Amino acid sequence: MLIGELANEAGTTIRALRYYEQQGLLHPRRAPNGYREYDETAVGQVVNIKLLLSIGLTANDVRALLPCLGQDIADGPVCPSSARVIARRLTDVEEKIAALDVVRTRLTEVLAQAQQLVR
Repeated sequence: MLIGELANEAGTTIRALRYYEQQGLLHPRRAPNGYREYDETAVGQVVNIKLLLSIGLTANDVRALLPCLGQDIADGPVCPSSARVIARRLTDVEEKIAALDVVRTRLTEVLAQAQQLVR
């Protein structure tokens, strides 16, 4: 199937598919005329890529899970590397939340001081 057909089947855009290819997440064949050609398994792969990106994984994280993308992962990735990748991403998110919590506390304190000056 061609890129437009895949986009329709997978519920995404041509631009997203080109991005996935650029990031090494999809590997279409090239026809003699240069058109991208995808087989039927690409639909499931794209759905899985979209799912993984939507839960907060990066394209780099998804690349590490490429062996998982041929199967339905709607209930969670099941390949051996998935737990490590997801745990690492979760740690990153928790660290960012902690850092933002510190910023929120500081901003709250400064705002309270500023409001005291106005009264």
